Amino acid sequence: MAMSNSPITQVSESPITQVSQYSSAPPSPGQGGFPSKLLLDLRGTRFEIDREVLVSLPESILIVMFPNGLILGRGHSDSYDEDDNNSDESISLEDQIIYVDFDPACMDYVLDFYHEAQMAGEAQRLANPVAANHNLSSQNPLLNKQAIIVLREELDYFAINPPKTGFPAKEDVPATGPVLADVSKVKVKTECGIHLLEQRKIFTALQRNINKENNVAEQHLIDMLCVSGFSRDDEWGYRDIEPKKTSIVSIALVMLKTTGSGNQMATAQKLLLFWRKPARKCWWDGVEVELDEGENKLPIRLWARRTWTLELVLV
Repeated sequence: MAMSNSPITQVSESPITQVSQYSSAPPSPGQGGFPSKLLLDLRGTRFEIDREVLVSLPESILIVMFPNGLILGRGHSDSYDEDDNNSDESISLEDQIIYVDFDPACMDYVLDFYHEAQMAGEAQRLANPVAANHNLSSQNPLLNKQAIIVLREELDYFAINPPKTGFPAKEDVPATGPVLADVSKVKVKTECGIHLLEQRKIFTALQRNINKENNVAEQHLIDMLCVSGFSRDDEWGYRDIEPKKTSIVSIALVMLKTTGSGNQMATAQKLLLFWRKPARKCWWDGVEVELDEGENKLPIRLWARRTWTLELVLV
């Protein structure tokens, strides 16, 4: 691949790079000591969720929610006493709560879509019981399960102010003592974050990269996703700035299409490669933006490091 003019080139010639499978699943339901329902505290918002539902979430999301592993039960290292009979009532409510640094709005979006997909899958099985035959479904799980395409983007952005000309003014000379945040720089970063947040189209940035580098593999990726359930004008289902970070997280979920054109199932089966095996692609995207500074416009070079994670889940 030809070298890019950006400061960092694409990490791989492939449109996406396979990442290792995450080990986030808890013990099997037959093992004692773990409640069937879990209490999660997501940045101050409480969720009660079935354990099976939680561990069925996309692995690319679970690894973000539980970067040190999924810990069930008590919030401390004490083991369960035999006298407790593995009962939830013997554990205080506070000890049952699992604190997770994850946006509750994102969790709402994912759980709502899961419920919708489960209803669609059940309706499909009732309408076509032959396809749900065990022998057929063991060869092709798409026949009796509803598949969801999960596309997640982590966007880290960096704003580069235009250089000042002439000799530095007295107030520009670095001072000794405690380092305080530059209010003007904080404002620039905030406005740049808002600018990027409003760019909700999923494929705009990747298409811009394709047009710049004439990357056929990336174009094939977009084409495959659009045939499988996305549309070229789709927007992110969830998109927000992470607290106290110059980072934006976006997620889009769509149901995988298995019927339609003659090769629809063949295309859908290609995406089975990403079932339980999330794949990742990273690239840099640089644009010029102008921020309002009173009567003047402040030109900013805005660099964004975008990391996509693609995954397929079955519900």
